[in-house]
Parts: sequence; structure tokens; C-alpha cells
Amino acid sequence: MLATLNDVLIPARKGRYAVGLFNAVNIELARGIIAAAEETGSPVIVGTAEVLFPYCPLEEVSYYLIPMAKKAKVPVVVHLDHGLRKETCLKALELGFTSVMYDCSSEPYEINVEKVKEMAYTAHSYGASIEAELGHVGDNPGSAEGSTDLKDIEKFYTDPEQAADFVKKTNVDALAVAVGTAHGMYKFPPKLDFERIHAISERVQIPLVLHGGSGLSSEDFKKAIAKGISKINIFTDINIAAVEAEFSAFDHMDKGIIDLIPAAVNAVKAAVERKIEVFGSAGKGKRTEAWQEEIVRLVAEEIRKEFDIRKK
Repeated sequence: MLATLNDVLIPARKGRYAVGLFNAVNIELARGIIAAAEETGSPVIVGTAEVLFPYCPLEEVSYYLIPMAKKAKVPVVVHLDHGLRKETCLKALELGFTSVMYDCSSEPYEINVEKVKEMAYTAHSYGASIEAELGHVGDNPGSAEGSTDLKDIEKFYTDPEQAADFVKKTNVDALAVAVGTAHGMYKFPPKLDFERIHAISERVQIPLVLHGGSGLSSEDFKKAIAKGISKINIFTDINIAAVEAEFSAFDHMDKGIIDLIPAAVNAVKAAVERKIEVFGSAGKGKRTEAWQEEIVRLVAEEIRKEFDIRKK
């Protein structure tokens, strides 16, 4: 079933587990991700990012992801990750994506606020959710996301007090925070600022997002979730799992693409299942009347809390 970030992340925040976002730039990745979610009974977030459009354009992603999400036995959010331009986010919403991330994190603070606030109004008018980023999560050299050389990295970390101000002014549904992760595969183990995650979580009433999750240890994930992370982005891990499986399957030159497809799907499924187990979301996406009533109650509760905060 199609869902928004609010449908899956508000319960995750309350229940102290996380829901994974897994980018799916082809059908094999999408099949593996959704199969893992259904097998484990977990909600899941699938999508793509603007920097991945050269590998599969946004429209083509929408052609398979949205129908697959609608037919899924668990809640599936179809999400645009790191939309860098207003036009990209609008196009995703028009195509039927149920969530967008408008990434203006490289802009000065006030411009970030202004642009995201406008997009939040638009996304909500479509019935979609919106994620933003405050601080800046950089890229590891050679990653699929690109490459960003950030010196004195802590200058780019999210400030807890500014995060509270940002959420209040923009009305976003989820906030990606910069706390020591980077996109792509790590050459050295990252050092996460867990106390910063906790401090931000104490000051904002919306789910927090950890970008650059591939390569972190299970202990890092669990501690980050305990401190307040509700959504974790994964791409490199499943990207590598798929290609390693295809290389292993291609042991003779008489093989064709149909011999490789099952290997990729099964490898992605296994990799996603492992993440779901670590994130604690297994069994949290069952489609029952009680589940739907609980989602409505939790969303209404969070809206009331936010309204009370804004009145102060």
C-alpha cells in the first residue's frame, strides 16, 4: 500500500525503531527491497535521488515503483531523495511520489528555510510528506552521490537549537541531520555524534533521518536509533550486493541477463532483510484495521503537539 513518511515514521519515532530508505534505480532492486519488506512485515521507503537520474530517469522510476508500492502487502513510501531543484520535487509530486526531500542544505540558513517552507506547503497540498536537511552530510570520494571535500567537518553538523527553529518555520515532516556520516562507502569507520542526535531529538517533535547509512556497524545503527533516529538511508550496501551476486552468477560466457536477474534480486532481498532486523522494523507494517487506527491516532497526536508548540 502507498504510504507517506508520516504513516511510517511517526510510529517509528514513538516505538524507537527505524524505517529504511532503499534507493531502487531498476526493477531488480525494487523487487528485492519490497520482497524483503513483505517477508519481514516491515514498512519500507523506496525511491531514487536526483544524482541517480543518469542511471534511470525519474519518470521511468515512477512507472515501476508506484504500481509495485500500491500492490505491496506492507506500507511503502515512494520517496524522492535529495531533490536539488524545485522543479525536480514538483515533477516527482506530479508523477505520484508520496514523499519528497528538498535538499537546500548547501544554501544559507534563511534561504534554506524559505525554499523548504514553500515546498512543504506544496507537498502537503498533494497529500505528500516532505523531508529537509539541516547541516550538510557530505560525500565520500568516489561515491555514487558525488564527492564533497568538507574540511573541519564539525562546522557542518546540525545545531540542535537551529533545528528546532527550522522545523517550526518550515513545517517539514522529517529532518535529515548531519552528525558524522557521509554518502557512499567509508574508507575509515565514521565517528557519530550520538549526543548531538539526542539533543536534536529532544528539541524537535518530528522524526530524524540519518543519511549515509551504508557501512555503519549494527551497534552504530542501534545506538543512533536509541538516541532518536527514525529513518536510515541505504544505497551503497544494496548496490554492491547486487553487482557482487551478478558477478558470481556470471561464471560462463554462455550466460544471459535472465541468469543474472534472480541473483541480484535475491542478494538485495537478503541485504535489506539484514538491515530491517537491525533497524527493528520487522513486524511493524502489518495492514490491519487496528494498525490504521493507530496511525491516525499518532498523526493526530503529533499535529496537536506541533500546534501547541507553535502557539507558544
